[in-house]
Amino acid sequence: MPEHPNVGLFRKGYEAFAKGDIATLRELFSEDVVWHVSGNSPISGEYRGQEAVFAFFARIAELSGGTFRIDLHDVVANDEHAVALVRSTASRQGKQLDSRETHISHVRNGKITEFWGFPEDLRVPDEFWS
Repeated sequence: MPEHPNVGLFRKGYEAFAKGDIATLRELFSEDVVWHVSGNSPISGEYRGQEAVFAFFARIAELSGGTFRIDLHDVVANDEHAVALVRSTASRQGKQLDSRETHISHVRNGKITEFWGFPEDLRVPDEFWS
């Protein structure tokens, strides 16, 4: 069975994120993308629009001293949704982040319109980013 096109869209997005390729991410995200970060840490919340999402990405890069990484394990997708299984790692102020997560996104017209990240253990990223 051939891979759904949205699987390729997401693989391209995770690759662009890893490279800091904002130009490619601009192509993949809708202008009014909404990014939900669960938890109770200083980075938790809702980010609306590309500029807010990219500012969030810059903030996690700054807070982690550029060590934040996402290792993509797998992606499944259909016409409207994609689910990615990932491992996020970083180091910060003597702390280490190692978090298995599920990323769920809405997709419309080949663009990511909304994102939710769900860590296996919410305490891990909350403690790391706090």
